[in-house]
Formats: sequence, C-alpha cells, structure tokens
Amino acid sequence: MPRASRAALPSFVVGILKLLVVAAALAAAYPAFSAETILATRVWPAQEYTRVTLESAHPLRHHFFFVTDPERLVLDLEGAELGPELKSLPEKVGADDPYIKSVRVGLNRPNVVRVVFDLRTAVKPSVFPLAPAGEYKHRLVLDLYPEKPADPLLALVQKPDPIGEIAHAPVMESVPDAKVAAGDALPVVKLSPDKPAPAAAKKDEAKAAAPKVDRLVIVAIDAGHGGEDPGARGKGGTREKNVTLAIARRLKARIDQEPNMRAFLVRDGDYFIPLAQRVAKSRRLHADLFVSIHADAWLRPDARGSSVFALSERGATSTAARLLAQRENQSDIIGGVNLGVKDPVLARTLLDLSLTATINDSLKLGKAVLSELGDVNPLHKERVEQAGFAVLKAPDIPSILVETAFISNPEEEKRLKDSAYQDRIAGAVLGGIKRYLAQNPPLARSRIATN
Repeated sequence: MPRASRAALPSFVVGILKLLVVAAALAAAYPAFSAETILATRVWPAQEYTRVTLESAHPLRHHFFFVTDPERLVLDLEGAELGPELKSLPEKVGADDPYIKSVRVGLNRPNVVRVVFDLRTAVKPSVFPLAPAGEYKHRLVLDLYPEKPADPLLALVQKPDPIGEIAHAPVMESVPDAKVAAGDALPVVKLSPDKPAPAAAKKDEAKAAAPKVDRLVIVAIDAGHGGEDPGARGKGGTREKNVTLAIARRLKARIDQEPNMRAFLVRDGDYFIPLAQRVAKSRRLHADLFVSIHADAWLRPDARGSSVFALSERGATSTAARLLAQRENQSDIIGGVNLGVKDPVLARTLLDLSLTATINDSLKLGKAVLSELGDVNPLHKERVEQAGFAVLKAPDIPSILVETAFISNPEEEKRLKDSAYQDRIAGAVLGGIKRYLAQNPPLARSRIATN
C-alpha cells in the first residue's frame, strides 16, 4: 500500500491490520489447538502398590494434589480430551483394589480434565511420564504406595497353604500331551549328583539323603515380567507373565510343603516390579536362594527346550545368552521405572561386582536344576549359560534364571499352558534345589519361627 494511502486510513483500521498480521504469524508458529486423546487406560492393583497408566500419542501435561477428609488424589490433565477411554477408567477399578475406592472423571474447567481418585487409605504416590517403549506410546504413570508398607517377613513365616497357592494359580487350558498326562508321576527328586534315586526309593533312604540344615531355608521365587511388562508372547496369544506366575505359585506350594524350607513370591500378582527392587526385596528377607522363572522366545518357531542361566562378570558365554540378557534387562524400560527416584541401596546392589563366590554357587545350583529339568523337557543347552542379567546381581544370594521352555514354539507354548506340565517343571526345580542343598547346606543363623 502506498505511503499516502496508509496515511489516509483511520488509525483504528491500521491497528486492526497490525493485529491481523500478528495473529497470522502466531497461527503459523503454533498449530491450532487440538485436545490430546487418551489411547488407553490401565489399572494394576496389588497389595504392594496399585499402578494406573494413561497412554497417549504425546506427553500429557499434568499436575496433582491431595485432598483430605476423606483421602483423595486429584489429577488435572491439561489439554486432554474427555473421550470414551478416559471415561471408562472408573469401570476398571475393582472392588478389591487395596488403595483406590473409586474414580471420578469430568471436565473441571476449559481445557482441563480432572481425575479424582477416592482412596481407601493414605498413600505415597509416584507420578511420572514414560517415553514410548515396546508396544506402548507415551504413558503417564501413577503408582500408589501405602504410607506404611506391609512387613513381607510376616507373610513368609505364616503357616503355608499349598492347596490355596495352587487354587489361586491362573486357570490354564489343559492340553493333551503324552509326557504330561494327568496319570503320569511327578519326576523323582534326585538327591545325589552322580546317581539318581530310584523311583521306588524307601522313605528312610530319602530322609537320610535330605539336606542337613539347622534352620529354615528361604527361597525367593521371582515370576518374570508382570503388569505393564507382558514379556514374550506366543503365537497362540499366551503371555509369558501369566505362565511364569502360574509356575512360580506351584513351586512355592511345593517348597512350603518341605519341613525345613519356605518360599516367598517376589511378584504374587499381575503387576510390575523393577529388576533392582526384585533383588533388594530378596536381600531384605535374607533369602538363601533366588530363582527367576521365565519362558524363552526366539525368532524361529522351531527353537525348543529348557535352559538355566547364571550371572557373568566377564561377558556372556554365548551370543544367544547375551541377547537374552539384553532382552530381559529391558523389562525396566517396558514395565516403567521412575528414573527420578535415586535409591543408593539399589544402585549399590546392581553395581556390586564382588560376586565371584556367589556366582560359583549359582553355577552349582543351576547345574543341579538343569539336570532335573532334563527329565521333564529337552534341554536347549546342556550346560548353565552366563550373561549380565540385572535380576541376578544380588552379591550374596546364589541366583539363577530358569527358561522353562520356548513360548515362541507352538508345541511348547501349549505345554506351558498345561497345569500338569507346570507342576512337573515346579517339581524339577525343587528337585534341583534339594540336590544343591544336599551338598551345599546354608550357613547357620537364627531360626525363623514358623508359628
């Protein structure tokens, strides 16, 4: 526009033109606002803590605060859409959730959706975002921990209920299999490393060969994966986290039937536990042994067999072992760990490299368990493999990771879902533990009361 023409325009018109120019510039720099859609909401209740996950294509802007009398946790989501997935969140809170009584969702003010968690008790929340990992996009995680955590030792020393343990195992589809038919006997427990005990061994002979210990032996059983971390998945849809928990529960039931042994489940439900916390939890209970249960997977469906792994300080014993350790160590990324919380105890646990003696004991334990597994399933490798598994890094607890079978193999996937096969695997692991203890009794310490 010529200068003379601009001068002729009224001042208010010139002002409007300037505003239009500024608005156009802002529109070019900042795209038009669109509410963020919540793609998925998930609730993972457990006695240890309850986790709530909100998944979206982009990071969610948020802040939270508490309201008392009654106890409530209020979460405000800025720029989030009040869509059907977010509206369905209240329906996903079960009546038996130990920390959340109910959830209310609504539009609090323009551009802000408010989520109110009515609590059953006071909690210590951990709220943090997670970058995309595995099959997930951006996640906002709310972990609700009790203000006063329960003492896990109390649960350990209570009288065991083996029948109840098995009754609470996930229901698995029964699959016919000649080797796991209901009428088959459980594998015989071998108490000598050189000569297996006969199937019809006398009770007094078995008693004489039993481990000689003067106290209760504590075994930590770690069901791999859980919650947000499903682990491997078979072609038939079987999830590793469900199989490992079922086998872990059966193993605990068997161990608790032994007069001088008790087991505790590091994970006793479908929820996620970071790898370092699995180690730390076992150390707090002064576990004598640590057994992590998994189901292997490979790109080719014909890979098969059971394997046992121990920790290595000097690199993996094979490429396959190294790749497996890398995959298992990604559980923290997929499951979701709050990296903003720095725990020096957990850091020392994972960085402690003075593990030589413990690793030697782990190899002995692994060899004993591997020999028993060979009576139930073909072995993928005839020796105990080693790699840098984070979950095996307890510096003072012999620790092994058992790959029960290949969930990626359609035939073995079916067997892993069979309750009889799960019980045979549990029996084999217990047989290996007893075989190890017969030659390596734990050091004496104060006896833990069982009543």
